Amino acid sequence: MSSLLPGPNSLVPFVSVDDMMRLLIDIGTERMLCELADAIEEDFRRWELFDKTPRVAAHSEKGVIELMPTSDGEAYGFKYVNGHPQNTRSGRQTVTAFGVLADVETGYPLLLSEMTLLTALRTAATSAMVAKHLMPKNAHTMAMIGNGAQAEFQTLAFKAVCGIQRVQLFDIDRHATAKVARNLEGYGLEVISCQTAEEAVQGAEIITTCTADKQYATILSDNMVGAGVHINAIGGDCPGKTELHRDILTRSDIFVEYPEQTRIEGEIQQLDADHPVTEVWQVILGRAAGRTSDSQITLFDSVGFATEDFSALRYVRKQLKTRPFFTNIDLLADPDDPRDLFGMVARKEQKLVQGLV
Repeated sequence: MSSLLPGPNSLVPFVSVDDMMRLLIDIGTERMLCELADAIEEDFRRWELFDKTPRVAAHSEKGVIELMPTSDGEAYGFKYVNGHPQNTRSGRQTVTAFGVLADVETGYPLLLSEMTLLTALRTAATSAMVAKHLMPKNAHTMAMIGNGAQAEFQTLAFKAVCGIQRVQLFDIDRHATAKVARNLEGYGLEVISCQTAEEAVQGAEIITTCTADKQYATILSDNMVGAGVHINAIGGDCPGKTELHRDILTRSDIFVEYPEQTRIEGEIQQLDADHPVTEVWQVILGRAAGRTSDSQITLFDSVGFATEDFSALRYVRKQLKTRPFFTNIDLLADPDDPRDLFGMVARKEQKLVQGLV
């Protein structure tokens, strides 16, 4: 007699928000950021194996909803993510996300996970991993302009991966700055709350910009950026949204994830379509130069790319082999006979009528 319980191929591990928090706490925030940075760099070293395409975006006046797919030929991953800056007015997150990792051979999902927290972690880990290759030697101070949900993760990633010791915070919302300063207490950083963006960048070897408004903006003006700094620009991530004055771009050596996507969404949407940029994976593999002088301005025009989410999902799945922070959910139909999907429903109906389930 066939069972009407979930079959062996029905169950998929699901990582909830609570599970992700437990996983992060169990591993430790800084350790997890370092390990994610390593996983992301490992996949950048395999860059040529991946299917690559700009994310599929549905834009509206209020924000954007995006799908971000990729595959290395063995596993397939995608992320659903939104960006709605006005959500905070109703107590909602600006960015939410979930993702799936699947087996290419069968098409069956291997993992379903929340990715709101995981996106914050992987974005910060990517920023720090790239900065490791581009920042000035012995950099110890970062300006963090934009003190929203990403700021603490960015700061701790730069501490753990790049060794910064001091962060200078600024946001037009002073409550946001106070929030970040409070959350970073006890992490061994010197935290300075600044009154202006100009004050925040003074003495900083690394400048991170991370604001949310979906508009052309000048968070950094040209006169705020001196020689020799590394700029980590992560706020410009869709058409019509930038943070840096165009003149900063023309003075900088620009590094990107995937040019076809960054030219649409990143800071370089302000420049000609043939403006030279360097792909990060080429720097990591030693095929292109990164920082070449003390006076050089390096700019990581980061918009986030699907391989980074793939790396993060792959990392989480590996952690679940030894950590119980997931629930198996009955996601896939698994009839006794793969050709008899209707019969599975009919047998369920019969059991219901008989009161046996």
